[in-house]
Amino acid sequence: MNGPAESPDDEYDGYDDGYDEQGLGGTWIPGPRGAADDYDHLPPAPVAEPVPTPAPVACGPPPVLSHAVLKSLLGAWALAACSPEETQAVEDHLTECAPCADEALRLRDAVGLLHPEESLDLKPLLRSRVLEDCLGKRPARIPVPVWAAPYDTETARLDALLRDFGDAEWHTPVRLKWFENERRQTRRTTVAGVIGHLLTVDGLIATALGLDDPLGPDAPPGPTGRTEHFWSSSRHPVTRQVRDPWREQGHTLVRTVSFAGRGVAELAVGYGDFELPLGDAFLERAFECWVHAWDIAEAVDYPYDAPTGVHLHRMIDLAARLLPGALAGRRRAGLATPSRHLAAAGAPGRTLHLEIEGAGGGGWDIALDSPAAATSAERTVARIALDGVEFCQLAAGHISPEEAAAGQHGDREAIRDVLTATAALSRL
Repeated sequence: MNGPAESPDDEYDGYDDGYDEQGLGGTWIPGPRGAADDYDHLPPAPVAEPVPTPAPVACGPPPVLSHAVLKSLLGAWALAACSPEETQAVEDHLTECAPCADEALRLRDAVGLLHPEESLDLKPLLRSRVLEDCLGKRPARIPVPVWAAPYDTETARLDALLRDFGDAEWHTPVRLKWFENERRQTRRTTVAGVIGHLLTVDGLIATALGLDDPLGPDAPPGPTGRTEHFWSSSRHPVTRQVRDPWREQGHTLVRTVSFAGRGVAELAVGYGDFELPLGDAFLERAFECWVHAWDIAEAVDYPYDAPTGVHLHRMIDLAARLLPGALAGRRRAGLATPSRHLAAAGAPGRTLHLEIEGAGGGGWDIALDSPAAATSAERTVARIALDGVEFCQLAAGHISPEEAAAGQHGDREAIRDVLTATAALSRL
């Protein structure tokens, strides 16, 4: 087949159109070239210089460092500031030199203190939760009078015992014991009932300070009547909920006397048929709190320690100061041996020396003939020696005068009267 006729425009113009004359296929088409004079101004092509081959480095053992140099590097090693070669040299040296190893450990510990791995600051939310929990259990510390410190401590100890009690423990039976009318008396209640008893009797101090009475304005005056009223009142169910008002009342009492100033310790607190100064009333409540905490711990089979020696001494001192009045009251009621040794006015009467051993111990001279009589070593007719905790058990009515393992010497009647009067200090 013949192709189309050539036109004048198809003349050869000096460029290859991409086809050879034989039609063997397309060839590469170069781009347009620049003018010949454009190449006259180009710089000559640089001649590549040969790259010298580095001479091989001779690898020998690292230089040996002296002991003095290695010791001087210990500080930098502890700070991780040594080169790898120095670090290796120091660590190799530490395996051979005990003094340097000890020094390295001290330096590493010191660096740990200077650069703790974690911040020592508490997380804000954790700190607030801890403070809220602590203040909810115990208010911020304020100056507490010396005579109120045992009550503050014993209520806190009892509250710590109660904190983890479940419902079953709060209903555990507890048997309260005391002496009355020359006989041991008992009363069965529960753990919650014991705390209710403490709440109501502590209320006597609250009313003396002008605070609200937990039983209201029509409550009976004495400890026994108040307790019976609380236990039998339908408005006060004896459950674990009694813990909160008891603990809050205790905090309020301590705060009130702490801010009351001087002179408040002499304020009279009425117990129905007798009164105590406020300072002694706080000691009496601390003693009863400890005794009943002991009762609760025994009921749930849990160990419970005695108060500290200082606080125990104050409790024993209160009982010793109350004994002359108790002896006089028992003589008036015909329960104690009448005094046959009346001293002249102003002259010292007969005395029994009470020696308390162990923690909180000391010596007390007990006036036998009159609460107001002066005591004198020359008129001592008997001596009794008792352990401090055992004396407190006797004063709480937990053991009888016959059970008290006392070291006794002297007038047997005086000894019996004092031991019996000590047990008679107890009550519900």
